[in-house]
Amino acid sequence: MSIRLRVWGDYALFTRPEMKVERVSYDVMTPSAARGLLEAIYWHPGMKWVVDRIHVCKPIRFMNLRRNEVKATVSARAANTVMQRGTGQLYLIAPDEIQQRASLLLRDVEYVIQAHFDMTDRAAPGDNPGKFQDIIKRRIRRGECYHQPYLGCREFPAQFAPCEAIPPCHEELRGRRDLGFMLWDLDYADPENLQPLFFRAALQDGVLHVPTRDSGEVYG
Repeated sequence: MSIRLRVWGDYALFTRPEMKVERVSYDVMTPSAARGLLEAIYWHPGMKWVVDRIHVCKPIRFMNLRRNEVKATVSARAANTVMQRGTGQLYLIAPDEIQQRASLLLRDVEYVIQAHFDMTDRAAPGDNPGKFQDIIKRRIRRGECYHQPYLGCREFPAQFAPCEAIPPCHEELRGRRDLGFMLWDLDYADPENLQPLFFRAALQDGVLHVPTRDSGEVYG
């Protein structure tokens, strides 16, 4: 069953994983970011989201921004050590760990996410596609979510609403644009060793077609 969701925001940052220090956004929303946004609105163990297409509704515009970021994290090993000893530091002193980093962001973005969901083996006997479809549409219509959806980074919140009709392709987006290799999603088969998956992305008349996992177009 297909769902169409309109999302928009002032800024977005869909980080390229090959950029280690400075954050650089992909040209458009990634499938994994779209899935995360949908799960913020509705998630259930008895279903899984599959992103089919992402429609880019506004011209692609970049901007540079310098931000203060914390350069360190509290590791699980350090936390375990502190808990075993009963003494130690389980926090970061932010002023000592802040450093400035440049980011290349997208600004004034709007997308229509076209997706569907598949039932999983964790569905309860009373679960069915019609039930989930009604819940999802009701939550979208009411603006309900488990947490604030965001556009790549949590500091860039996303607004969302039902999409009654997909807007026409903007003149600047007509034709074909090769986006190179893009992050498809993470492979969660081994929770201890998550593997990134990529596909060759292209924008055709403002539409990013997302291949399925078994299509042969997704590479580990």
